[in-house]
Amino acid sequence: MHLSPEIQERLDQLQQKYEAMGQDMNSYLDGLLYADFLTYWDYIHLDTLLSLQKPKTPFPDEEIFIIYHQITELYFKLALNECEQIASHENLTVEFFTTRLKRINRYFEALTNSFEIMVDGMEKEQFLKFRMSLLPASGFQSGQYRMIEIYATDFINLVAKDKRDELRGANIEEQFNHIYWKFGATELSTGKQTLTLKQFEKKYAKSFIELGRERISTNFYALYRKMLKEGNATPALQAELRQLDVNVNVNWPLSHYKSAVRYLHREPEEISATGGTNWQKYLPPRFQKRIFYPSVWSAEQIEEWGKAWVHKALSGE
Repeated sequence: MHLSPEIQERLDQLQQKYEAMGQDMNSYLDGLLYADFLTYWDYIHLDTLLSLQKPKTPFPDEEIFIIYHQITELYFKLALNECEQIASHENLTVEFFTTRLKRINRYFEALTNSFEIMVDGMEKEQFLKFRMSLLPASGFQSGQYRMIEIYATDFINLVAKDKRDELRGANIEEQFNHIYWKFGATELSTGKQTLTLKQFEKKYAKSFIELGRERISTNFYALYRKMLKEGNATPALQAELRQLDVNVNVNWPLSHYKSAVRYLHREPEEISATGGTNWQKYLPPRFQKRIFYPSVWSAEQIEEWGKAWVHKALSGE
């Protein structure tokens, strides 16, 4: 049989590839000859994926709760893939930085815009019942979300608002002891750490501190300042950073706040349904003033951070 020049060229290239690795190309061709064709369901492990929902109660709406949180973590994984590409790029350009930030913003916008699928898709009565069987687990314990925050900004900007000035020159370990989210997981009655927080820190604290150290000079804010100093920053880059700040620190937490208001507002005895976290102080950006890129906002914008959204959520508009 006559081989076309294109096929012969590819065979020659394969021969060179396998020779360079000390491998026999004929063995690999035999493997290709006998291998089955790839299917969609095998490639994405569909059967496994659809078997990962394991409700703890008989309430059907619990499956909605599980699936949406699994979807959320997959979006976070997509975002972290972009975070790593930006932070580890050896020759980072403003175009690459801007494009990857735009991807991360799209992921968060997809999550925020879809959050009501879960909120409106569950009956309040079912939620309040099945949620009690999940204690002390909480969405608060999303390690991937915390990693995105660490990639996004200087670690000091994740410290609780009233401790930032005091700890501005401190090391990552000291700053971590006062990271903002620890104060959102304290028992309302005693002020002690919840089991939710204890579990979370046991699993992730070391990883968070190590990542914080690794990204001191390669977090997004540090990279932006470097580009700004070199005259390479662009309005498009700043716009994506501003959007990321709003997406992560306003729109996403306030989607959760709106959900908590719907299910838990005026029912303090049921606050433990969020894993015991003090959501009324933890979620609203107007309390935390958590801002990744303070230098790209005006003093007035920082002062009004998140207020308009909260008023809208509470009024139900």
